[in-house]
Amino acid sequence: MRRRGALPGITRALPLAPAVVLLLFLAGPIAYCVLIAFTDLQLTGQAHSSFVGFANFRRAFGDPAFLNAVWLTLVFTVLSSIVGQNSLGLALAALMKRASRPVRAVAGAVVVTAWVLPEVVAGFLLYAFFRREGTLDAILGWLQLPRQNWLYTLPILAVSFANVWRGTAFSMLVYSAALDEIPAEIGEAAEVDGAGGWRRLWHITLPMIRRSIGTNLMLNTLQTLSVFGLIWVMTRGGPGDRSQTLPLLMYEQAFQNSMIGYGTAVALLLLLVGALFSVGYLRLLRTEV
Repeated sequence: MRRRGALPGITRALPLAPAVVLLLFLAGPIAYCVLIAFTDLQLTGQAHSSFVGFANFRRAFGDPAFLNAVWLTLVFTVLSSIVGQNSLGLALAALMKRASRPVRAVAGAVVVTAWVLPEVVAGFLLYAFFRREGTLDAILGWLQLPRQNWLYTLPILAVSFANVWRGTAFSMLVYSAALDEIPAEIGEAAEVDGAGGWRRLWHITLPMIRRSIGTNLMLNTLQTLSVFGLIWVMTRGGPGDRSQTLPLLMYEQAFQNSMIGYGTAVALLLLLVGALFSVGYLRLLRTEV
């Protein structure tokens, strides 16, 4: 009987085996990165590193470049993920639910194509769109509107728009699946009772897909916090540091300035920012159970 009781327990634990194996492979590098963050390890000109405690973290919070990167990371995340991808993805999913099958197929293919493009390719496309004498500049000139170099005047808004363009497909797919799970009878009953489209959206649709909204926000936010290639290709964090988010600051300090210890400390602080967002979203999901 003990053997029969142990077998179902082992069977239920089998789906966790890949995650456990992955954790074993990642545990060593993660622990090593944490250790490096408390040292003065450098790439060049140093024979041995020494333990410096929290000096790298104190340096980060006293560094104007770090504080600027934190602010730009929050702006980039809120604009491109929480507001842009989330809202546009929900709008596209709602519109496609009412559209004909050919329209859904074409619109879905166009949006998903931007998502499956490699990040570097998407960065070059958006760089060509926003740069001086680029596509957007030509359109403004054709409309007799003032022309400007968007990557110089509004770099953080340009890279935020680029991330929205590239990542909205994921939100659209999540919300399309969530909207398909809502029984049509509920919306029809509300429409018969005189509820307009906005009231049905606010009082019926959004409450019924609230868990999908929380899950989508968490996944999108964590992905956006780690965006590097898109911004690097478009602006390299410039001009100056006006689009330098935490991943770019980490790369600059660790590999361009050769300060591995300080760069790793910035990476751990970025991990902390992601953890804070995750805790907030998990609390939001927990209230819906």
